[in-house]
This record gives sequence, C-alpha cells and structure tokens, in this order.
Amino acid sequence: MVETLEDFYTERFSAVPTNLKSEIGHFNVFKFDDLAGCSIKPIPYSRRGYYKISLIQGRNKVHFSDKTIEIKKQALLFANPQIPYNWEQIGKNQNGFSCVFTESFFHHFGNPKNYSVFHPEGLPILELSDKQVKWAIQVFSEMLTEWTSDHKHKYDKMRVSVFELLYNTEKLIPVASIRKNATNASQKITTQFLELLERQFPVEDVGTLRLRSASDFAEKLSVHVNHLNKALKGVVNKSTSVIIQERILVESKILLKYTNKDISEIAFALGFKETTHFHNFFKKQTKITPSQFRTD
Repeated sequence: MVETLEDFYTERFSAVPTNLKSEIGHFNVFKFDDLAGCSIKPIPYSRRGYYKISLIQGRNKVHFSDKTIEIKKQALLFANPQIPYNWEQIGKNQNGFSCVFTESFFHHFGNPKNYSVFHPEGLPILELSDKQVKWAIQVFSEMLTEWTSDHKHKYDKMRVSVFELLYNTEKLIPVASIRKNATNASQKITTQFLELLERQFPVEDVGTLRLRSASDFAEKLSVHVNHLNKALKGVVNKSTSVIIQERILVESKILLKYTNKDISEIAFALGFKETTHFHNFFKKQTKITPSQFRTD
C-alpha cells in the first residue's frame, strides 16, 4: 500500500490543493494544529509517495520498517518513499510542524535523497535538545511565514530551508562508518552504486530485482568488481555484497510485515530463484524464518 499525496490531503485536510500535480513538483508546510481534527490520527503502516520532514514535540513511538523508536520529548522525523512508517501518539500534549515534498520540487537544485537520513540504512529519527529544538522551530516558522506570502521567490526559500534542515541534521549525526581518507573517486563510485541500488526499490514498482550481485553492479557501472569493492570499503567500510544483502533484507522485512504477498512471491520479487533460497538467506541473517518474522 502506498499513500499518495491525494490520500494525505484527503485524510488530514478538508481539500486537495489545486497545484498538486504542478510541473515544478509539490511542496507544502503546516503546523500540526492545521491538521483535520487538530490531532495526529493513527494511520496504517504504508509507504508514502512523497518525502516528509516533521518536527514532533511530545511523546510518541515511531514505527519504521522493522524498528520502533520512542520519542521521549522532541525529535525530527525524516520519511522517504522507500520505507513504510507510522507514529503512535503516547502523550496528550502534541505540537510540531511538517513539510511534505516530491523529489521533482528540487529539480536542478540538489537532491534531498542524497542525505543519509533518507537512506534505508540511515537514522530517520533525531532526538533534539531544548537548544536544538529552538533552531528547528525557527526554521519551520520561517518556512510557514514565507510559504503563505506572495513573494515570487518563495519556492527557492523553501528549497533552501529544507536543505538547511538536512545539512544541520547531518552535522548532529555521528558518521562513524564514513572514512575521512576516502578519495573523491571512491566517493563518486559509492554514490553511483547506492543510487543504482536504490532505484530497484520498492520492488512493487519494478517487478523483480535485476541487479543482485557485485558483478551485476560493476558491469552496470563499467568498473572492475574489485575496484567497486575497494571503493565501497574505503567509503562505508562494507563490501559490495554485504551492502546488497543488507538492503535486500530491509526490503524483505518490509514486504513480510506490511504486505499480504505470499512468501514465494516475495522471494521471486527479490530475485531468489527458489523460495528455499530466500528462506535460507533470511534465516542466516536474522536467525528466524520468514514465516516466524511475519507472525512475530
């Protein structure tokens, strides 16, 4: 199930914006008070057909993929189209802001998905201190003020503000897995590899994985498999095969938990020739079977 922007506005607002399918992409920013019913409604786990950055003030549990993260006081949440999520309100006092946008809104202006908070293996929740939350509130408040103005360049202001949120968040997240001595060439190959890998997900959109091995990706990138492996080791300290397996595992958990697909269908979609191969892969990675994970 994928929640579209039309679904988002129908569920939370009284009307769907007329510019929803604008050629420049879509953007919107709002306070939680603007939501229908002035509260955060529980919604089903699903992928979103858009990106979202939320400043959440209040106790919540956020369910991402196969993980649950508790927000004790305040945090920034980063949601992307690849990973399903939902958050569960715990405390009564809930405040905050959200901005929603499509990738096309940033045409020729950079790409938000390049930031680690939007990567499947990245950290989608960042707890904020009282000092940090003041900065986040200021950014969102300025966005809201400018968005409701008639300034002809307000779209550029929104893009700059989103990147300000992303840039400062990345500075707050420890990036121990990225080595400082990685060369520019290695970083370029790593970026190209990760983009190529991510284009295959979600598998509901592409049918079945076509690139599954290190040699598949090396051939597509026109580099020797050893060169690709060395570049990835130098940048993210992981081998090509490990990165591919980790991403397939994330997708398999999503499909098992949030879809009604048969395990054999999931195995085929993920490129396994036999269901037993998928069973063995999943059990090796998690110590439990796909069926056990689905019913756990």
